[in-house]
Amino acid sequence: MPSRRPLRLEALALALSAFAGGALAEPTDKPLGVVELFTSQGCNSCPPADEFFAELAAKEDIVALAYHVDYWDYLGWQDTLSRKENTERQYEYMRAFGSRSVYTPQAVINGRSHVNGASRKEVDGALARMERVGEGMRVGIKVSRTSDRVMIDAGDAVTGPADAHVVIVYFNPPQTIKIGKGENSGRSMTYWNAVTSIQTAGMWHGKAQRYELPMSEIAKKGGCAVLLQSVGKDGMPGPILGAAFIRKP
Repeated sequence: MPSRRPLRLEALALALSAFAGGALAEPTDKPLGVVELFTSQGCNSCPPADEFFAELAAKEDIVALAYHVDYWDYLGWQDTLSRKENTERQYEYMRAFGSRSVYTPQAVINGRSHVNGASRKEVDGALARMERVGEGMRVGIKVSRTSDRVMIDAGDAVTGPADAHVVIVYFNPPQTIKIGKGENSGRSMTYWNAVTSIQTAGMWHGKAQRYELPMSEIAKKGGCAVLLQSVGKDGMPGPILGAAFIRKP
């Protein structure tokens, strides 16, 4: 059984500072990487991963997204942030990786491999290794805006795949949830960047290209990120080539 210690105050303070103070900051052209955490409020192995994820969400050079899944709801607590689409994305990764099952907490790094989402060593190690061997963010993405639209500028391909989907991932602002039943009954957890929807906004074909989104769509969401993600012929998700947060004005 994992430790039931409360969310570390220093991690929460750091994340709150980044969320509030960094809201108007320009996104990093090429962040260190993308961490997609598959988690559940009903999984007793997930709180340590959720705590670590709060630290990742505070980092300016990490695009951190939390996908709450619904297949642990039968244990007695229905995850209030879960989405069927999140579970489907995890199963797509499972097939892409040739795995036989899904699990939580699972951290998918740059769309290329997966590790235990509660292991700081494994997550940090995967990010560092991919950056070192050229499997990090290869394509720069810059985000700018006017009063009525957001412009996403994807750069040219240097190496690797020259086709990718432009994926917009919407997520909630941080929320503290008191869990009333199940394996984590009695705990209060603060969840960051919990994904609410995923949309494909267009295609990228290896050349610099601009994409536009209405500001009205961005403004009514808690937050969002753009992923430039290659997709296999079978439709399964592949390596993420570029990423950025789209900040609300």
